[in-house]
Amino acid sequence: MADKLKIHPMTIESARQVLRDAGYFTDNLWHVNDVKDRFECEDDETAQEILNLALTNQYTVETIHESVRYLSELNDLKPIEQ
Repeated sequence: MADKLKIHPMTIESARQVLRDAGYFTDNLWHVNDVKDRFECEDDETAQEILNLALTNQYTVETIHESVRYLSELNDLKPIEQ
């Protein structure tokens, strides 16, 4: 198996800053180790797929949208008519 590239933490933070500057929320990123540290999962590809399924399923997405709506209203933000 080929050695994985070692990425310097500052490079990751720089990448996060680029995304943040473009308007993306980057304070809650998930890593393959969030799966691999809790379950017997040997490969990153499987861990990535687990994260993808967990974070993009209908329940998770609806819950996030509902939380955004609730917190926006709590902070007196008015919805945009669509």
